[in-house]
Amino acid sequence: MTTTADDVESSLPRIAPVIETTPLVRSTRLSQLTGCEVWLKREDLQPVRSYKIRGAYNFIVQLDDDAQARGVVCASAGNHAQGVALACSTLGVRGRIFVPGTTPRQKRDRIAALGGDNVEVIVSGDSYDEAFVAATLDATETGAVLVPAFDDPRTIAGQGTVAVEIVEQLGSAPDVLVVPVGGGGLIAGVSAWMSERHPGTRLVGVEPAGAASMAAALDAGAPVPLAATDPFVDGAAVATAGSYTFPLVRDGGAQLITVDEGHVCTEMLRLYQSDGIIAEPAGALATAALDNRIDLTPGSTVVCVLSGGNNDISRYGEVLERSLIHQGLKHYFLVSFPQEPGALRRFLDEILGPDDDITLFDYVKRNNRDTGPALIGVELARASDLDGLLARLDDSSLGVERVEPGSTLFHYLV
Repeated sequence: MTTTADDVESSLPRIAPVIETTPLVRSTRLSQLTGCEVWLKREDLQPVRSYKIRGAYNFIVQLDDDAQARGVVCASAGNHAQGVALACSTLGVRGRIFVPGTTPRQKRDRIAALGGDNVEVIVSGDSYDEAFVAATLDATETGAVLVPAFDDPRTIAGQGTVAVEIVEQLGSAPDVLVVPVGGGGLIAGVSAWMSERHPGTRLVGVEPAGAASMAAALDAGAPVPLAATDPFVDGAAVATAGSYTFPLVRDGGAQLITVDEGHVCTEMLRLYQSDGIIAEPAGALATAALDNRIDLTPGSTVVCVLSGGNNDISRYGEVLERSLIHQGLKHYFLVSFPQEPGALRRFLDEILGPDDDITLFDYVKRNNRDTGPALIGVELARASDLDGLLARLDDSSLGVERVEPGSTLFHYLV
């Protein structure tokens, strides 16, 4: 069983009662950056702030009366859950929604608000895949219908309706269509429709570097579980690509690229500061890839799906930190200071550059030792200033250890 262009098109009238035809808007910033005509498909403006309502509603509305009476269950990092919640409240279906502990509070609250009395939210596990195991067990034990977040032809067909709208709004098929990728529901649905109706369009899928499960599947020739995933891009942090989505992506010839999580954070801040758009990490994946990650022909028409706007404002501190580190502007050091007056003053005068800023200083005095360690965070005005700072640290008499990204201490700090 697969998904065809006809399946995608037949989904449009079915999901019309609950979706918005979201705007397709030109991005001046990204057009100037790339030399192309860049348009954003604003799926963050759906009632659930992501495209996930398309697939969730398309699945549930097609269940027969008996299946709807048994209720539904799903697993989600947050966006699919909101789609299921809205579908349940609209259709009068009972639902239990399993989310991992990494799902931001903002998303949990939105799920409860959208679902009302029809939905129960259950926190289970530390990742989407662990929540999915719990949801599958629940469905087996209760007889409820499992609503896949991405790996079902009905879900895929619903997600693919994004492409139909893009072509109708643009008036023609774009030269390049860039979409985010988690388990593959969106790119599979888009690929199914575009490959039949507009095969000349180049399709690019963007995965977070810490959860590139579709790229791993393409390399292996079949879906394979990742050994570990970075949960930061929670809307796309899936360890195993779908068995239905994989062949559609493979056969559709989509190009898969990855974007570092810190790069995603930088793009989130640009969207907010320059464009006035609040995007969650997964929502910024597609546009982040335009920053020298995709070869584009000047003057070509490029559409990026801005897939989600469910961002918890409390996360912006971490977003800023990850962005600064990605840009080479934030660094951490363990410095051993001699236990003598004036040691800190010499560090400030002789080692820090004129534009360097200390953002963290954690020092514990050890009276029975000649030196005391301090954990220091330094923010640079320019990434190129790092060489000078490191040279001055090497020339000093201080014992210095740089806290490397990826180390245990670094993960504690960030």
